[in-house]
Amino acid sequence: MFSRFITPYYLCFSLCLLPLLSIGMALVTDNLGADPIQTLHIRLGDWSLRLLWLTLCVTPLQTFTKWRGMAQYRKLLGLYTFFYASLHVIVYVWIDQGLAWGAIAIDIIQSAYIWFGVLAYVLIFAMAITTPKFMVKQLGKNWKKLHRSIYIASVAVIIHYYWQLKGNMAEPFFYLIILSLLLLFRVAVWFKNRKFTKMMIPTTRKIRVVKVESAVPEAQPLTGQSKAIVIEEIDTEI
Repeated sequence: MFSRFITPYYLCFSLCLLPLLSIGMALVTDNLGADPIQTLHIRLGDWSLRLLWLTLCVTPLQTFTKWRGMAQYRKLLGLYTFFYASLHVIVYVWIDQGLAWGAIAIDIIQSAYIWFGVLAYVLIFAMAITTPKFMVKQLGKNWKKLHRSIYIASVAVIIHYYWQLKGNMAEPFFYLIILSLLLLFRVAVWFKNRKFTKMMIPTTRKIRVVKVESAVPEAQPLTGQSKAIVIEEIDTEI
């Protein structure tokens, strides 16, 4: 019975919990540095960013491997992104600001980088609550349009991350390179599909149709009689 849970999917599910376990152990052992709340806030934000990047990696991997089963991993990683992003927001609103909504509002107004963080979280929240199958059916074609906003969210996240840091920019630059490569891959696939679609558009051409007609009246038998070949040109679409 236990062996059925030892699958790649459940392994991925468990690995995504390891960062939370590590952060929890550091919190219990008082190993979060001089400002534990700030460190906790940053670490949760970092992991939500990393999981968002992993979510974006699923489509290229699926394209190269042709493995359709990877869609469930994209869903799993996307929900974990929402989970860590929610913890990131909760730590800020509840633990850091103590649910002082007035102070939070002033902080948001005065800190432009928070605007991008709020935008990214709202989009991730919208994608998370529309993940269930019944929501996919309910939204129809709009579901895909909504979930394409992950690209807007990813750009907003990198701006949010970059803007709040001072000093060492190596890590945000690294994430920016990854994001650029992932988005460029999607642009390349879009152009390729568009070119293929153009090739499949029907064009009007003249086709020479050969029709065989009898040279004698229909009432007489055709045996031993000659036949006339009539060539017609018609316009048709192929």
